[in-house]
Amino acid sequence: IDGSVLEVCKECSKFGRVQKDTPLERKFVSRNKKGNPQKRPQANKQNVQRRRREEPMDELVEDYNVIIRKARESKGWTREELGAKMYEKVSVINRIESGKMEPDIKLAKKFEKTLGITIIEKYDEMDLESFKSSASGPNTLGSIVKIKRK
Repeated sequence: IDGSVLEVCKECSKFGRVQKDTPLERKFVSRNKKGNPQKRPQANKQNVQRRRREEPMDELVEDYNVIIRKARESKGWTREELGAKMYEKVSVINRIESGKMEPDIKLAKKFEKTLGITIIEKYDEMDLESFKSSASGPNTLGSIVKIKRK
């Protein structure tokens, strides 16, 4: 193949061209119209972390498997029919309904759309942080769980 570098014996080397120097690794640099290398803008780590904190996070509700099973049964569908409608394997639906597997957000949204249910909650870390710093008395595990499910 043209442009390939091979190590061969003396007899086989007569079929190709001998390369004098070892090939150097090429670095590809995008250049602007003037021929100067372009610098990629680097994301500031603080800005990325700040954006993550400000955006509400998606989280599954605790009893997602029960909600999915009840919604499927109320529509009168079998697991096979639900799998066919969602383009998912029946084994995946079995594991999710039994609680052995937790669906990712993409799959959970698919369940929500197909069954017309809500199993994804949005919560804000800022709510939790402001709750921790408030002077509303001693924080208990139960009070934190309540604010998280808000």
